[in-house]
Amino acid sequence: MYIFIIISKPNELYQVTFIIQLLYYMPIIIDLEEFIAVEALKFDFKTIRNATDSFSQRNKLGQGGFGGVYKGKLQNGQEIAVKRLSTNSRQGIEEFKTEVLFVEKLQHNNLVKLLGFCLHGEEKLLVYELLANASLDKVLIDRYRKPTLDWETRYKILLGTARGLLYFHEDSRLKIIHRDLKLSNILLDEYMNPKIADFGLARLVARDQIQADTSKIAGTYGYMAPEYALTGRFSIMSDVYSFGVIALEIVSGHMCSSTTFPYEDESLCLRAWRLWRDGAILDLVDPRLDGNFLRDEVTRCVHIALLCIQEDANKRPTMVPIVSALSGHQVVLPEPKPPQSGPPTTSHYGSYQDGPNSSLKFSKNNDELTEIHPR
Repeated sequence: MYIFIIISKPNELYQVTFIIQLLYYMPIIIDLEEFIAVEALKFDFKTIRNATDSFSQRNKLGQGGFGGVYKGKLQNGQEIAVKRLSTNSRQGIEEFKTEVLFVEKLQHNNLVKLLGFCLHGEEKLLVYELLANASLDKVLIDRYRKPTLDWETRYKILLGTARGLLYFHEDSRLKIIHRDLKLSNILLDEYMNPKIADFGLARLVARDQIQADTSKIAGTYGYMAPEYALTGRFSIMSDVYSFGVIALEIVSGHMCSSTTFPYEDESLCLRAWRLWRDGAILDLVDPRLDGNFLRDEVTRCVHIALLCIQEDANKRPTMVPIVSALSGHQVVLPEPKPPQSGPPTTSHYGSYQDGPNSSLKFSKNNDELTEIHPR
């Protein structure tokens, strides 16, 4: 395919240069309106460099496989977080394209806001709103943080995360599978409202598409659904699995893959299942809460989490009844099956089918609180 660009005025050269950059980095954009929409988000490199004090070390917020994240302040006083993608990271280029393309199509209170981007030579920068309380892993897992997150705040964070994921799966203009939902990708604003971040691994699927496959499995160990980790097959139920793990982490105050996990060789998921089976689920609760939590809410969270991490993707609930149950509506929750206890095999996993067993059932009376107790 050949593209001819006619320049009628000298000052149009900048526009042509920008379009050529987009064609190199984002070859899947072909609509002129998309060019215009994306161009409006473009930052000048000098503006970002000045805002971050030339990406000084003291402004560095973190480091990932994609590159570093830096704090900055624009001339109008707005604080920003800048993700500076590594020049030698192929994954970074793909993340860059994905996040910029999604920005115009994703708007929700529980998703982090991407303000714009910058292309300058080898530099590829993503500019986000800066959230005051960093990521959930830093706030929740810090063993020396005093005071710790109280239960009310934890429940609020879990519900907000569920609403953001519901938007991804059902309510947005697109149908999106995040594929890398974890504590460090949940950011917190000044009021401790959660915002899902990092859409670099997200995959767009058709509204009527149930699942998809990939030959390049990407994500974080411990949060990946077994069928995805083993076969590369992912669906909205892959995200549901990750959400279940996060729910257990929020209740227990421990990360699923923590090297300091206090339960010998027993994983967080298996410990939660054993305590549920034995009717001692409150033993899972973070001791730093000093008993200051609502029993019914804790039990509801663990019950939902155990349903989310079931091996059979068809047995997991969708985000619709999960949000309803966490919001306090009456939802009939079935008994969960035990999570994976050993190495997965291909015989365990078929295709996800969007059928009656893939979601929970609602009660007609949505004003009553669900009574949930373990066996």
